[in-house]
Amino acid sequence: MQNHYAIIMAGGVGTRFWPMSTTKHPKQFLDILGSGRTLLQQTYDRLLKLCPNENIFIVTSQAYNKLVAEQLPNLPKQNILCEPARKNTGPCVAYASYKIHKLNPKAITIVAPSDHLIKKEDTFVKAIDSCFEKAEKEDCLITLGIKPTRPDTGYGYIQFIDAKIPEKDKRIYKVKTFTEKPDHDMAKFFMESGDFLWNSGIFIWSTASLIKAMELNDPELANVFKEGWDSYNTNNEEQFVNGAYKVCKNISIDYSVMEKAKNVFVRSSIIGWSDLGTWGSLYTHIKKDKERNATIGKNVILYNSSNCIVHVPKDKLVVLQGLEDYIVVESDGVLMVCKKEDEQQIRNFVNDVKVNKGEKFV
Repeated sequence: MQNHYAIIMAGGVGTRFWPMSTTKHPKQFLDILGSGRTLLQQTYDRLLKLCPNENIFIVTSQAYNKLVAEQLPNLPKQNILCEPARKNTGPCVAYASYKIHKLNPKAITIVAPSDHLIKKEDTFVKAIDSCFEKAEKEDCLITLGIKPTRPDTGYGYIQFIDAKIPEKDKRIYKVKTFTEKPDHDMAKFFMESGDFLWNSGIFIWSTASLIKAMELNDPELANVFKEGWDSYNTNNEEQFVNGAYKVCKNISIDYSVMEKAKNVFVRSSIIGWSDLGTWGSLYTHIKKDKERNATIGKNVILYNSSNCIVHVPKDKLVVLQGLEDYIVVESDGVLMVCKKEDEQQIRNFVNDVKVNKGEKFV
């Protein structure tokens, strides 16, 4: 296990979970599920089953350094990598991968977002162990694919075919194509065809394979971070990274490498996964009462209300009457009531609040 590493991406802002998620305290640092652990802590706990504590690295914004340290007190402080700017997942993965590769050229890494829900943790661990085994033996890039349960238009899709050489793990396939978020008809077609999976944004590879693929498919990005080789794990690292982020482009690892590389595989998994991107996606994972209301908060009383999601602090009493299909959230003195079908508007609400009421509410 000493060659197993984890890179947890924890720099996002999570606007769609406003008013709970704010710029100062985004969703990965919140206990959105009311479980007693934040999403970041749950991700860390899960990856401890796959890697030693000292091999887990968190990539986050400089603004969240203190939050990460507070929530993960056992993590070595030097394992918190601070990005000076948000530049998507490409630079984040490049930075962490070059740094880890210098520490251990035999490193096999899992790259995972910090704010996903995985209900079947034992199944997840088995799936990743199988991917680690393949990544250790071969020059390949693996992504975790999720068997679709509905024609969701909010996820990217991966089309797979059987690998030329039969795989030891029958759930590992060769990737044929990546498709960004499709429209509803296309999503329905993908689901019915049976050879498409949701793209979970969780990746497994050796740092050697990832660096090789990046240098081949996106030399522009690779060269920026390759230049820091002598600075990684030294006192000059921070200065180098601050300069690198000024010049590197804003690009996802999918566009940078995965969609171009020829040695990409997908492992089909049923792990109770959700990217918890919206209040609506959270609704599907919370226990509901007989009227299909999902509530987090000890003092919520509902009358003639159905299909609502209500998320309020433990000490607040909330009484609701006559609501159907609504999101009701109270956090830090901000109350939001919004129709579930209009939740894509939340980003607009946040922008309007910023313009009309200032930064303190967002």
